[in-house]
Amino acid sequence: MNLDRLLKKVEKPARYIGGEVNSVLKDPKDVAVRFAFAFPDIYEIGMSYMGMQILYNILNSHEDIFCERVFAPANDMEEAMRKEGFPLFSLETKTPLADFDIIGFTLQYEMSFTTILNMLDLAGIPAKRADRLKSGRKWPLIVAGGPCAFAPEPLADFFDLFMVGDGEKLLPAICRLREENPDDRSEYLKLACKLPGVYVPEFYRPSYKEDGTVKEVKKLYSGAPDRVVRCFEKDIESLPFPEKPIVPFIETVHDRAVVETFRGCTRGCRFCQAGMIYRPVRERSPETILRYARKQLESTGHEELSLLSLSTSDYSQFEPLVTELQEYCAGKDISLSLPSLRLDSFSFKVLNEIQKTRKSGLTFAPEAGTQRLRDRINKNITEDDIFNSVEQAIRLGWKKIKLYFMIGLPGETEEDLDGIVDIARRIVDINYMVNGRAGGRFSVNVSVSNFVPKPHTPFEWEPQDTYDDFIEKHNYLRERLKKLKNVSFAYHDSPVSVIEAVIARGDRRVGALIYDAWQNGCKFDGWSEYFDMEKWEKAFVSSGVDKAFYAERRRNYNEILPWDIIDTGVSKIYLMTEDQLTVTTGDCRDACNSCGIIKYTDCPMMGCNAGEENQICRDM
Repeated sequence: MNLDRLLKKVEKPARYIGGEVNSVLKDPKDVAVRFAFAFPDIYEIGMSYMGMQILYNILNSHEDIFCERVFAPANDMEEAMRKEGFPLFSLETKTPLADFDIIGFTLQYEMSFTTILNMLDLAGIPAKRADRLKSGRKWPLIVAGGPCAFAPEPLADFFDLFMVGDGEKLLPAICRLREENPDDRSEYLKLACKLPGVYVPEFYRPSYKEDGTVKEVKKLYSGAPDRVVRCFEKDIESLPFPEKPIVPFIETVHDRAVVETFRGCTRGCRFCQAGMIYRPVRERSPETILRYARKQLESTGHEELSLLSLSTSDYSQFEPLVTELQEYCAGKDISLSLPSLRLDSFSFKVLNEIQKTRKSGLTFAPEAGTQRLRDRINKNITEDDIFNSVEQAIRLGWKKIKLYFMIGLPGETEEDLDGIVDIARRIVDINYMVNGRAGGRFSVNVSVSNFVPKPHTPFEWEPQDTYDDFIEKHNYLRERLKKLKNVSFAYHDSPVSVIEAVIARGDRRVGALIYDAWQNGCKFDGWSEYFDMEKWEKAFVSSGVDKAFYAERRRNYNEILPWDIIDTGVSKIYLMTEDQLTVTTGDCRDACNSCGIIKYTDCPMMGCNAGEENQICRDM
């Protein structure tokens, strides 16, 4: 059966045809290495991921490397493919994945892991590395990168290698090495593990104590590093960035031009993995950002521009940059989107200018309901910050306020839940104070997520609430918030959060849970309409994985953690110290907090120019 006939049977064939504006097409016979960039979700999600556009652009700039894309097919397409025996294929040349040299998955979210196994199966590739080796056939190398690669052990039995850290130079090096060693897999991996940020799981063998904790990790190849140091790109200003990103034929989650302003964050929230693993802050110049913005808008025809970073308004030259971007966009009838703003006076001025006619909702993320708990998690905002910003927003005409909170945080009490309700109530009161009863329609949406302790954060040792604890807290908040007029309440599914914690803090044995869950039919587990806890519960039983051991257990500081094989550059001493604090730690831009990152790379934060601070960091 040919692909054209197959596409006539599915809802959105444009997901699978390729050929979009700015996509790349090369003759496979003219290249030395064929790389399939695999995103474990549907096309509309994957095409909104800027990291894919960046690496696609970089790899295809090399004449002898051809990077193609593949996404997880939607259910209707998968059903048709399995029925007709049609293997998973690339968009650019419709080549079966099994014919590539390297297949690279991006690991953005733990709940995508079953989808990865499903994609390999659709491609006719054995999911387990051991099964691929036993088959005697030459299979593509299966590699992975992204934030979840910082805790790779749950996927260790499925992948040949992991790339940890910045990939702009590392990924081409991985491909070059394959070009030099096309047939000798063993020699390739021995050479690859010497590259910065490369973890080859088969070179290490963990053993466990009677209590289930890690006893030791034994190296099986002496040339492998004792710890894998994350790959740093010190200067992102000089790194290539897409000027001609691919323009999808169908609407995606984010249909817009996107430019990364800086990488990293200086805030130090103790629950935030991204804020730890992407240190230190590295910025692009305003001139470079403006150039990329103009080039992207010219080459795509997008009518919206967004700036990408963990905290947009922390960019050191935010005000002049945004002022110039506003003028440029206004002259071309392009809307400017600025996510993750610190809502100070300039930000409000910018937002008011952007949303002159129709003001969409404003988002605030207090994270916790009381100042005590905000200090515990190092969320450096006060109640005055929250309410003064809200009042300013309301006076400027905003009618929808969205509040993000997290429940189950370390040290949380009922008082903190009551604090969430109190913040919502006071915002409603502020609206009445400003606008009176005749102020028009006004709404507050309280959105609650569940705390998931993540590796490489100060809270990596902390226990997670049980499923029943989360449900009880959701019910507690719902009953109190429904008494408030104009306040709505939304929360994240508790079963998903529990599974996420098990996988996030899992060791190599958790791979059996992921495999069994996929065998039970699990995929697209991040989608509420597909997640099936009953299938996961069966997998817990068959795999023997104890969810309480991984999710609900408080770790000891002297315990070997499954992800200790990865060195992010942030020291354990720093993380332990932060975990024990109940007061805030200052912003890294104001003074060095001796996190240890300078041991591996130049830290541009203020305070690090002093020899004393440098030596403290280096001694860690």
